[in-house]
Amino acid sequence: MTATTTPIRSAAEARTADAGPYHPTDLLLAVEHVEQVLARDPGSPAAKALVDAGAAFLFRTEELAEGLDELFGGVSQYPWRPLRDSDDVIVFSPVGTVVLDDPAVPQAPAVGSAPASAEPAVRGLLLAWASGDEVIVRTTRPQWWRTVEDLLRAPGFPLPALRTAEPGEPFPDAVAVEVPPLPAVAGTTPDAAVEARRFRLDCTSGWAQALSRRTYLPGTTLAQARAAAADGLDGRVAARLRYLVERARRTPYYAGLDLPRVTARADLQRLPVLNKSDLEQHSLPTARDLSSGDRPSGEVLRSGATAGTPRYIVYSRADWTNMVREAIPVLYALGLRPGDRVINTLFGGELYGGLVTSQNELSRMPVETYTVGGSASADHILMLVRHFDANVVLGMPALLLPVLRAAKAAFPELRLEKVLYGGSPMMETDKQWLRDELGAKTVASILAANDGAQLGYQCSEMSGTLHHVCDDYNLIEVVDEQGRPLPDGEVGELLVTSLQKLEGPLIRYRIGDIGRIFPYSCGCGLTGRVLEYLGRSDGQIKAHAQTMLYADVVAELAAFEVSQVQVEVASRDGHESIVIRTESARPLDPAVVKAHLESRFSLLGSRQEWETDELLLHFAVECLGEGELPRHPVSGKVRGVIDRRVEA
Repeated sequence: MTATTTPIRSAAEARTADAGPYHPTDLLLAVEHVEQVLARDPGSPAAKALVDAGAAFLFRTEELAEGLDELFGGVSQYPWRPLRDSDDVIVFSPVGTVVLDDPAVPQAPAVGSAPASAEPAVRGLLLAWASGDEVIVRTTRPQWWRTVEDLLRAPGFPLPALRTAEPGEPFPDAVAVEVPPLPAVAGTTPDAAVEARRFRLDCTSGWAQALSRRTYLPGTTLAQARAAAADGLDGRVAARLRYLVERARRTPYYAGLDLPRVTARADLQRLPVLNKSDLEQHSLPTARDLSSGDRPSGEVLRSGATAGTPRYIVYSRADWTNMVREAIPVLYALGLRPGDRVINTLFGGELYGGLVTSQNELSRMPVETYTVGGSASADHILMLVRHFDANVVLGMPALLLPVLRAAKAAFPELRLEKVLYGGSPMMETDKQWLRDELGAKTVASILAANDGAQLGYQCSEMSGTLHHVCDDYNLIEVVDEQGRPLPDGEVGELLVTSLQKLEGPLIRYRIGDIGRIFPYSCGCGLTGRVLEYLGRSDGQIKAHAQTMLYADVVAELAAFEVSQVQVEVASRDGHESIVIRTESARPLDPAVVKAHLESRFSLLGSRQEWETDELLLHFAVECLGEGELPRHPVSGKVRGVIDRRVEA
């Protein structure tokens, strides 16, 4: 038998090739299909062929997924592996074409004897396909291999080529890989589960690693590597979407929605929007409809801590690992460097994730961390700066700024090189104070949510409300109120699809924020989509058929050097009431602030207060000292807009 005429890439072509159109998650979906066939129809000819050849145990998706995760240092990040101890990456690429040898089959096997085991060659096929390699199997049973191939290709996911050839046929431009049998287990014969675990452990052996090329890219960040491969972004996103959607079908919630088949990135818009009310109704503590039913693992976080009913977001062990892997390059992009000494003042407790997630991420980096948490005080800051030479502080502006100002007042020589913040925006005047008074060279924001982890980040060249996005992790859309996509540059609500969170999947989740996305060439060298984050979608203040945006109120108050702004709307005795409260480090005259706002917003202007001698709107301003607005006991945030009319 001769091989087909499908061309084999030369060694030189293979060395320069990128990761190609194939993704290991598609192989996992194909293996899952085979696993289901073996479970529901073990007597079918295809299932029997795998069992008789001793290869059925290899088709256990969970074990293979864990093995590939070890092989690639993160199957969901393939083809890159960011390094923890530096801001560099390793890129994986196929070796090209792999030749495997199937054990010889006797020409006239004894009656009742089993065919020779195909287990080594099938292991080679699965891991070579996971690596994006084409495969040639030299065998005397080509029909058996066609049966296996048909079974794997049946669900229609993209897989590399497979060909058969005569034993001993030469292929000088291909890579011959010898796959050893799995070593014997002492004692009793192991069952299928034990065999599958042995295959998982074998995934990182020398023969498996020979199926990929690993290229170390010193001085190349994960974001830069992804940007350089921007022409492959749609294919990567499509593969991640396929995997996410197929895994989502395992949950009662998504099983009942009859999700369409995903083949391309554009199919995302065919998927249903997940509203916050849906998430609350179908996730813990109300229900477990978004649970896959897999063995429990990982971490559970509380979300909705500042306003509304808390809900609990499940991250499996794999989801949590993916989140940490993706966060470390983001922390480097924010300005962290090996050897930094980081004061972590983020909130924690009651399953709130800020402190838990950041501590996990920082503990895997070559930095020294002081996990103070939400109880941080000026004394803590000063002690850590004086005795530990702390040079970085991480926290939420509502908590962090009052503490830093108190520390500066107590010790005028206080200096901090880097201030990293999240949880809420920071006023530009506060950023300037950090630079002027503390000598901060880096003041950078990270956008994150307990629902789906990091959404965007600022590099050293980015300021204001602009943030880089990471479409390989959280894919962000901007839509109108009906969920229809808006063109680049238009403001709308944000939908988030968490491509690497598979337990409690979030697909087109209306996260409750607004913003706009557009192409941008950043001074850091990255060119791509950026997000202008414009705050919470509940930041629209409506009264008397007029609308005022919270973000606009904040912008108007910037001249007064306020740090926090809260707007409370209420209805009393048939009258609308708006109270705007500010926090600032310096005393403010409420009358002056009130007059300024009345001159800028018609809703607040005096002409809106009286009609036929009847009071229609009461507007007041309260100016408080820094730290005097109430913080939420779990998240530490200040609520920007409180609408008592909704709560009544």
